[in-house]
Amino acid sequence: MTTDPAPAASTPLTPETRGTTTVPWIAVIAFTFIACGLAWLVTLPLWLGDGLATPVAPLLLPVMMFTPALAALIITLFLRRTAGRRAWRMLAVVPIKPLGRFFGLLGIGLAIAVLVPVLATFIAAATGALQLDLVNFSGFAAALQAQLDAAGTPDLPIPVATLVITQLAFIPVGAVINSFLAFGEELGWRGWLLSALRPLGTWPALLISGAIWGLWHAPIILLGYNFAEPNLFGLALMVMGCLSFGILLGWLRLRSGNVWPAVLGHGAFNAAAGFAFLVSTPDLQPLAASPLSWPGWLACAAVILLLLALGQFKKSRLPQTGA
Repeated sequence: MTTDPAPAASTPLTPETRGTTTVPWIAVIAFTFIACGLAWLVTLPLWLGDGLATPVAPLLLPVMMFTPALAALIITLFLRRTAGRRAWRMLAVVPIKPLGRFFGLLGIGLAIAVLVPVLATFIAAATGALQLDLVNFSGFAAALQAQLDAAGTPDLPIPVATLVITQLAFIPVGAVINSFLAFGEELGWRGWLLSALRPLGTWPALLISGAIWGLWHAPIILLGYNFAEPNLFGLALMVMGCLSFGILLGWLRLRSGNVWPAVLGHGAFNAAAGFAFLVSTPDLQPLAASPLSWPGWLACAAVILLLLALGQFKKSRLPQTGA
């Protein structure tokens, strides 16, 4: 039994149980400008150099992931002048009780985040957008062989299928490792921003926070990241992808009352995002392979509809944040 003052899982949120009745728009706007501005600042060397081929790109992209967390901390500590346990609650770091629910939602977050890329791959295959090769894994094999040829090393000494199985088996490990970076984003998007927008209602808060999350990716999407579409079309794809998957991450945050299931879900999604490359033929197109493209939207929609049918969006443990 928990003594946490957050509303019970089955209790609808009211202005009294949310902790605030209005959106702190000045703080929301400031947070958005700080997070996006820092993202552009961090990636400026890529724009001044060779884009994503710039040697420091692998270092700067992880740094960019922490800009929403930094923005959230600046807003919480300085603009909202909140510290101590109340600040941790505002950022959704706590509460994590009851532990059974907490660990259960961690598992659900992991499962959903892996399911979406897998389901997206089979949706793309069903529409003919990509061709599966579940026997020889020819696409993955070709990519490996190209790397071996470039390094001047002999052919792969073990079967490709063994490597594929190993890659799949290590997704949970990759999810945990990726969660360290995903925390930098989730503390901002689902931790602070979603709480701040919650007085608008569940769905407006989910959609607005997801759209801002997508637009924040502009500095790298406009360089060709993810979709090989360095233009507004690529940015629109990213916004739609973040809207779709952001609803699921937002649900995890609202359902649990803290940010950690969304953190693990984000990390797991990144770990499983390359599933299509493992099981497809070599002629794979980025728009069919990415779980943030249209197959992923459909996969997210299927999971969202299932959660709606189960009444899950009516249940929330959003703590009183005072945001």
